Amino acid sequence: MQTVNESGGAYGTLGVLWAVYAILRFAGAAFIVVYEGMLTVMWGAIITRVANPFALMSLFHFFLVFAIVLNIVAGIVSLFAAIALLGRAGSARKLALVASFFGLTNGPLGIALGAYTLVICFPRGSSSS
Repeated sequence: MQTVNESGGAYGTLGVLWAVYAILRFAGAAFIVVYEGMLTVMWGAIITRVANPFALMSLFHFFLVFAIVLNIVAGIVSLFAAIALLGRAGSARKLALVASFFGLTNGPLGIALGAYTLVICFPRGSSSS
């Protein structure tokens, strides 16, 4: 089985993809912060005819804060995984696996990159056949 140090750059492309993905996660958090007012107005227009719109508005603000925190944490983990993969560090596989689980929480690009990383970096057991 190849380790990250023996791969000869096989994880270099994966590291670059995780770096791009980290930038996109940070951009997503910045988008939510910048357009929070507009998002609140749009959500408020949707919930005008429900029984308790104030509770739903509170939940919406909680969701926005959660989405910002999730994007920032996932971006940091993805950036660390990218640096480890590009630097061929010994902990690169573990960081890439953690980043892939965060990637699975976000849209088609995150799901594709996370699934590919899981397939490439998941530890393989020894075959006894």
